[in-house]
Formats: sequence, C-alpha cells, structure tokens
Amino acid sequence: MKHRTHGGHDAPNLYERVFPALPAHAGRAFATTWWGRAWLRALEEGALDGEQVRQGRRYARTGTVGAVSVRPGGVTAVVRDRDGTAHRTDVLVREFTEAEWDRVIGSAASEAGFIAALLDREVPPELAEEAAAAGVDLLPGLADLDPQCDCGEWDHCAHTAALCYQVARLLDQDPFLLLLRGRPERDLVAALEERSAAAGGPHGEAEAEPEAADPGVAAEDVFAAGRILPPLPPPPALPEGPGQPPTLDTDGAAPPDGLDVDAVEFLAQAAASEAYRLLAEALAPGHAQRALRPPLPAAEDAVRLIAEGGDFRVRFRLAVASGRDRAALERAVRAWGFGGAPALAALEDDWTPDRATLARARSALAAARPDERAPEPHRVRARWTVPDTDHGLRLDREGRWWPLRRTAGRWHLAGPAAPDPASALAVLDSADAAESTDWADQADRAPSRDGEPPDR
Repeated sequence: MKHRTHGGHDAPNLYERVFPALPAHAGRAFATTWWGRAWLRALEEGALDGEQVRQGRRYARTGTVGAVSVRPGGVTAVVRDRDGTAHRTDVLVREFTEAEWDRVIGSAASEAGFIAALLDREVPPELAEEAAAAGVDLLPGLADLDPQCDCGEWDHCAHTAALCYQVARLLDQDPFLLLLRGRPERDLVAALEERSAAAGGPHGEAEAEPEAADPGVAAEDVFAAGRILPPLPPPPALPEGPGQPPTLDTDGAAPPDGLDVDAVEFLAQAAASEAYRLLAEALAPGHAQRALRPPLPAAEDAVRLIAEGGDFRVRFRLAVASGRDRAALERAVRAWGFGGAPALAALEDDWTPDRATLARARSALAAARPDERAPEPHRVRARWTVPDTDHGLRLDREGRWWPLRRTAGRWHLAGPAAPDPASALAVLDSADAAESTDWADQADRAPSRDGEPPDR
C-alpha cells in the first residue's frame, strides 16, 4: 500500500472503517482515556478560534455529527448546522513514514506487555514514552491535525471541531484508530507479531510447547517476604469529607429531552458520599475479616438516598422508584433514620413467626409485664399492640424488638431496636414523657391575654 502525507477527499482507500452516528452526548467529558484526551488537546491547543471549538463541542453534544469514516490519514463525516445545512467535513492526520513505523513497531515489540495491551484496546503510557524516545510522537501534536470543510473556513470551524469531539469518543473504545497513521490495524498487528516472533517473544516458537502449570505463590506471602518485591505502600489517609462532584456543563444550552440535571447532580453527590463511606470502612481496623454487605434493592436504596441526601428536588422521582406513596415514603425515611435497612424491614416486613419463635416472644412479653393483672397485648403476625394505647411492638426476624406508634391509623417506627420488649416499651414511655414536657413548656411560655407571660 502506498502511504500519503495526508488523506484526501477523493483518494480511494481499501481500509476505510465507517462508524454509525453517535447519539447526543450529555456527559461532561468527551474523552475518558488519556489518549482520547491527548487527541482533544491537539484540537484545542491548535485551533486559533476558541469560540469555534466551543460551538463544535455543542454540535457534538446535540448529535449533529453523522456517520464517521476513518481511514489511514484522515477522518470524514457530514456535520449539520442548527438549520439543517449539511457540510462535508474532514480532519486529516499526518501519516508516519516507513522509517517512523519501523521505530513505532520496534518500541511496541520491546515489551511483551505492550503488545498484549494493544490487543486489549489499551495504549500504555510507557509505549508512548518509548516511541517518543525513538523520535516518533505516537499521539497527534499541535500541527498534526489538518481541518478541511466545505463551509469555507481555513482553520478549525465548528464542523471540524465537532468531528474531532466525536472521534475522541471513538478513540476511547478503540485506540487503534489513533494508530492508523497510514497503516491499517491488521497490517500493524501482523508486523508486531512478526517482530515479536523474531525476537523470541511471546508469539514466537518458544511457546510451542506449553509448560506444566505453576501453582504460583500467594500474593500476601510474596509481599511479606519483602525480598522479591517491595512492601505494600501504606493505605491512603481518609479525607476530611466526601469530594464535591462538578456541576453539569451544558455550555448554556438546554439539556437534552428527558435529562433531569438536578437528579444527575444529586446522584453524583450521593455516589461521592457512598465512596467516602466505603473508604472509611476499608481503612477501619478489622475490615478484611468482615463479610461484604450485599447491595441494597432499588426500593430500599431509594429510601436511603432520601434519608441521607434529603434533596427535595428528587424526592418525587425516588418515591416513584421505591413504589411508595408520600405517606408511606415519609414513614420509610423515618424508619431508616432509626436503623437503616433493618429498621426499614421491621416497618414493612409483615411476617408470621413460627411456633418456637412465638413461644420465646410470649415469655419475653410476660417478663415485660410484672403486673399480672395488666391486659395482655394483642398480636397480629409479628406485631403486638398494647390495649387502650397507640403503642405497639414489632419483632423482626433477627429477634430484635422495635417500638411502634400509631398515628392517623398507620403504624410507624418510634425508635431504634431493643433486645427485649421491656426496653422497647421504655423507649415509647420516654418519648411520651418528652412530648408531655414539651407541651407543658410551650404552655408556660405562651403569653397571657394582656401579652405578658403567665406567673409561675
């Protein structure tokens, strides 16, 4: 194949790959890999008009870039203006000479891990450093991107910038697109395997006869020995608090239909808080001996998010996701505050104990009623109601007793779990006493008819 310095509009190419148009992009970053970001740096640092680049970013976000054609030496797409006008847009990339390709392949074949990483669609930073040391910049630089568009601009316009942003998303998935500087992927892979085999590497004849499986050595034994590898670094220090995620960058444009910006920002902050909690648990003594907690079901996690975040902007959405109406959601959030998932289960898990569990529960309730003449609580499955009161008790599947109070005909948790019914009833009595004291204090502070507080 003959290689050109730049790809042209009408030059045929047998190695062209066409990628369907990508959907609108509502995320903050177009590239998440280091090589994708390097591609965008070449665009943003090489463009003379920053406003055109920003306009192109907005075009790419709204999905105005059509199918992208990638070939050695350039990429092509049709980009539409807001009024629907279509523009043929090319971004040409400087191709490597044969001598430069020889140095790139030599750098990649120097380490077996480089070839394996490339085949796994990864570009190790060390490979770029090796190539640079050999005199080849693997990634495009300031003068390596040549924009061409039929809109008439001579530098990067909004259309070529939009194409570059879409290519960054493709590069995240397949870095071989970045390596197509005049050589298709299959030719490049073949050259790497040939060079590696000639050097007796992992693809050569040395591996024709597989060796017996090595049972290996436990990693903790290797690090404990301290002679083969250096000791593990100390764990990181726990930050003062969760990180603050960035706000959504919409560049002043309205978000796409169906995107709730408040909800996304809320979930980002919730994820940061959860990451902080997990890190705190991981750094706590004895963490390695504790079993991992299973993830919460969606209905329970919605309650957790409301209880811990308390953001009114997303409360309705979370209520719908949890399958609860407003009153049920408020009871669930209140219960979560008394003990998390176990408290929520105590409120909503209406189970029936077996005979042995009921016998133990009756003994515990009898011990909680020293006065034999006191009326016996009424039982409905695992809930006991104190006669002539709005007090109740709920026994959970782990044998814990939860205080209940009935308000407006609905039962809700009134406090944390207790090991026995007497302690749970004491929580209810204490809450009643506190409410009575608060009511008396408010009456004492209430002004008299003439505006003066009453005499004590």
